[in-house]
Amino acid sequence: MSNDDCLFCKIAKGEIATEFLFESDNVAAFRDIHPIAPVHVLIIPKEHIRSMTEVNDDHKAVLGEMLIAASKIAKDLGISEDGYKLLIRTGRHGGQEVPHIHLHLLGGARLSEGIHPIS
Repeated sequence: MSNDDCLFCKIAKGEIATEFLFESDNVAAFRDIHPIAPVHVLIIPKEHIRSMTEVNDDHKAVLGEMLIAASKIAKDLGISEDGYKLLIRTGRHGGQEVPHIHLHLLGGARLSEGIHPIS
């Protein structure tokens, strides 16, 4: 898949209309269209990075910015105090569905490792 065909690159470039919960020069965040928790936000680098297997020392700043954005968004959405989960899926066995690195911010309920709310 080329960068031109990448769903998340298109979102980052504004080619697909999306409401950003956070945006900087390097990172964008938006709600997942198939949420698995009451709060499910995707945080992506605007640069196309296919997966964690491609990450190197040149990506330290953008990865750090993604984590800082997650903390800010969690506070903005009111889930910071009760807690939340951060998840990066990598490759087929890791459950990665879009070949562009993305950080899942999950919260708004007590989450088990199966990512299902516990009553």
